[in-house]
Amino acid sequence: MGRIFCLMGKSSSGKDTLYARLSEKLHFSTIVPYTTRPIREGEEEGREYHFITEKEVEEFEKQGRIIELRAYNTVHGVWKYLTVDDKQTDVEHHDYLMIGTVESYRKLKEYYGEAYLVPIYIEVDDGVRLQRALERERSQAEPKYAEMCRRFLADEADFSPEKLQEAGITKTFVNNDLEHTEQEIISYVKSCMTESTMR
Repeated sequence: MGRIFCLMGKSSSGKDTLYARLSEKLHFSTIVPYTTRPIREGEEEGREYHFITEKEVEEFEKQGRIIELRAYNTVHGVWKYLTVDDKQTDVEHHDYLMIGTVESYRKLKEYYGEAYLVPIYIEVDDGVRLQRALERERSQAEPKYAEMCRRFLADEADFSPEKLQEAGITKTFVNNDLEHTEQEIISYVKSCMTESTMR
């Protein structure tokens, strides 16, 4: 049986960097989400996200292929994030790594079954996150500071202790040192895989 390891964390917690590093070390297949938001500088189509139009979202809906969908009313309009059944996953035989949120994690559990999902929650001090977010936004060709602030505040509700508890997310990795956190997660993932093969 395969597993889907779902990497989660508030904005600027380092999950994108960890995702890239873990992908290289673990050699898992990846589940790439879809979004209607504009591509950021440094991102690549098909790596962090599949960047699609509203019309394509509607087409996925008609086909009944949307596993989970979240819509955020940003200062630049509604941005949608979604996971699609694009026939690239075979959880019975392969392990996968993906980035998600508490809400997407819950929906994926409903779709695939709890036994297939493993949450990996990344945590960082809010002051450090805010500094990282500001530095990242400054590096963009067209910084969106208002959206950065909206997202930072929204994360407090989206990743509240109550929501984490309700979703059954109890294991936390504090990302104060990237190398250490990476090794901690790799060890945890390997222990989960060993446990799975012993069943």
